[in-house]
Amino acid sequence: MKLTTENIWFTSDTHYNHKNIVHGETNWRNADGEVPVNSVRPFQTVEEMNDRMVDGINDRVMPNDWLIHLGDWSVWWGDHDYAKEFRERINCNNIVLILGNHDYNIRKSEKHRSMFSHVADYEELRVTRDEKEVFILSHYPMISWNGFYRGAYMLHGHQHLKGDRRFCSRENRRMDVGFCGSPEFRPYHVEEILELLKPKTNGHELP
Repeated sequence: MKLTTENIWFTSDTHYNHKNIVHGETNWRNADGEVPVNSVRPFQTVEEMNDRMVDGINDRVMPNDWLIHLGDWSVWWGDHDYAKEFRERINCNNIVLILGNHDYNIRKSEKHRSMFSHVADYEELRVTRDEKEVFILSHYPMISWNGFYRGAYMLHGHQHLKGDRRFCSRENRRMDVGFCGSPEFRPYHVEEILELLKPKTNGHELP
């Protein structure tokens, strides 16, 4: 897959309408009976979470931009079509979905897949701007990938990592782009990702 634009955004693991990842509504409990705060998002209602995610996308991603979503789009159980509802609330016309383990309804339904510009389990994205960059895209993290020794980046979701845990080693050039670890629950711009993945140690760029 090739894109010749700077207007590319990445995200993952939105889990639209998934109540168990909402602090105020989750049924999850630790052994001591307390809510597992590291596994939930700081919202009191699922509606509050949904609105924050939609606003986080629409406030930044313009209709003709590209949004690359690395899986776990929404909940799929129950009678309501939350995948369709979420898609209709997003203004971006060009959404690529890399399927995750929660995307069962999208995987099995041609109607759902048609909501997106492209749907796949795995993709290699070549971006041509001032320079050419290669991004290996999968819902699941990899410890090695095509182009590993030629400077390709590996972007994934699934792990819901936060802070510095979003990044792997300098050599790996890998990042979890999921909503749980993103500032203000928003997507990452391609230039932001390239800046975040610059080789660093103790805050200083390595030679």
